Amino acid sequence: MSCTLNGNGYNNHSLPFLASILFTMSSSLKYLSAYSTEITDKIQTMLDADTLKTFLINKYPTPHSIYNDKALREYTMDIKNQYLKKSNPLSQIKYDDKIHVINNALGLHTYVSRVQGSKLKSKNELRVGSMFKVAPEPFLNMIVVHELAHLKEKDHNYS
Repeated sequence: MSCTLNGNGYNNHSLPFLASILFTMSSSLKYLSAYSTEITDKIQTMLDADTLKTFLINKYPTPHSIYNDKALREYTMDIKNQYLKKSNPLSQIKYDDKIHVINNALGLHTYVSRVQGSKLKSKNELRVGSMFKVAPEPFLNMIVVHELAHLKEKDHNYS
């Protein structure tokens, strides 16, 4: 069942994404803590006035078409191959339904090292919250780029 909003490409499946973003932002602006107070104040004002959803729909009128893990892998690898050619390979790239609920995160990068015989094997995985299946492409890009950055910098640098 598809129901468009304001004549754009968002449907009933897109609404959980917008609701999740709005809930996450309204409960805390922690994902925006690196931004200036001017920006966070504007966002807080839109949240208080209940206008952020309309603003986001108008700014990003159509969702992307990267709906499955294969398309996400291709999208991610295109970015990785353009900017991080010499970085470690990714063994798995996928959408994950449990990320937001379990880890209170939007995406995850995991790095596992194992000793197999006399060799040290490592594996990098990138997971994106499945709510981004119906997000605008700039939102997906932001998460993918952030998680790819962990190939070079494993932890967040809070200094």
